[in-house]
Amino acid sequence: MNDRAVESSIYLRLGQVYLLFENYGRASEYLNKSLELSLELDTKETQMGVYEILSDLNIKQGRYRDALNYFKLHSAIKDTLTRKERLDQITEMQVKYETETTEKENALLMAESELADTRLRWTRIILTITIIAIVIFLIMVVQLIRANNLKKKVNIELAEKNTLITEQKKEITDSIQYASRIQNAMLPPGDYLDSVLPERFILFKPRDIVSGDFYYITEKDGKVICVVADCTGHGVPGALMSMLGISFLNEIISKHRDLPHSNEILEELRSHVIKSLHQTGRVGESQDGMDLALYIIDMKSGKMEFSGANNSLWLIRDGELIEKRADKMPIGIYSWVDDSFTRQEVDLQKGDLVYSFTDGYYDQFGGPSQKKFMIKNFKKMLLKIHSKSMKEQKKIMVETLEQWMADTSQVDDILVVGVRV
Repeated sequence: MNDRAVESSIYLRLGQVYLLFENYGRASEYLNKSLELSLELDTKETQMGVYEILSDLNIKQGRYRDALNYFKLHSAIKDTLTRKERLDQITEMQVKYETETTEKENALLMAESELADTRLRWTRIILTITIIAIVIFLIMVVQLIRANNLKKKVNIELAEKNTLITEQKKEITDSIQYASRIQNAMLPPGDYLDSVLPERFILFKPRDIVSGDFYYITEKDGKVICVVADCTGHGVPGALMSMLGISFLNEIISKHRDLPHSNEILEELRSHVIKSLHQTGRVGESQDGMDLALYIIDMKSGKMEFSGANNSLWLIRDGELIEKRADKMPIGIYSWVDDSFTRQEVDLQKGDLVYSFTDGYYDQFGGPSQKKFMIKNFKKMLLKIHSKSMKEQKKIMVETLEQWMADTSQVDDILVVGVRV
């Protein structure tokens, strides 16, 4: 038939059929063909159908973030078509109104012309004008009544939709709030931290209700393990990754009779993440993972070992900042995934301060020029306040961040953990 619009629609239906048979590869192939043609032809209805089915496809494949994006595209087109339909209705009403107004003006001009021609027809003209005026008035009244009824109907529909949206938002918010309580319950409690690391502060400021950053602190065989991690994404997707990370760390540390070294923990954690997310390194698959700093302090010997995945560790001793650089690879699939993580050992001295953190603090926008806080300013701040108590350090950091942000929205989760030996 050589009809490209029909071809695009057929591809859409073929994509639906393959999705029903769970042939996701073929379904994706035909849906992308349909989307390409519909974008070229600007057929909004077909685009809306493709985005809806792509959303279902990504849900079945577990790619919920992509599914949400496609559903948003579907909703955006649907809203656009709905608005266009309403605009067409309003335009039609306006044309009708202008036509009727023109007819009235023409009738009045005709009446005035006839009145000028002869006074003998005065009475007839007046009567005619009166009748026409009454008819026009009645038509206008009817139109006003119809318009008023239509407006009431639209307002009722909008009120119902607003109520539905409010209810759905509340359900979603309640669910996320509950997820936040679960996430917080997995973090170590304050009284336990007081017994393990009495001199410490934890600045934890999620961007959303739940967080993609997490900290993990525990003790085994007289050794304190501290992890500060930044998972891919923030909000709900990041929180899911963070809960996976905490669960994997619990499993790794508890299953070994003797505590593994820091680099061995990271390698096991990477293996767990790759396996659980079914990562193979193929193009287009999930690249989710986490960046983290992990250090272990032997409370008896005063020795510390550190391993990092993209996140370094800072040690301040005698007013000097010493950086322990992390390996430039994440916890997750990576080009050089077979490379091992390195382990750095440090002999701690009394009064040393150890800082681990994610990038949320120094990447925050603010200030008079709406720029990032920058890591160099973050270093200067820590060097300036490190001699103060841990409680005072946290207070200064919070106040500095609030002043920097002012009315600027938080762009990422923020996590900083400081420990004094």
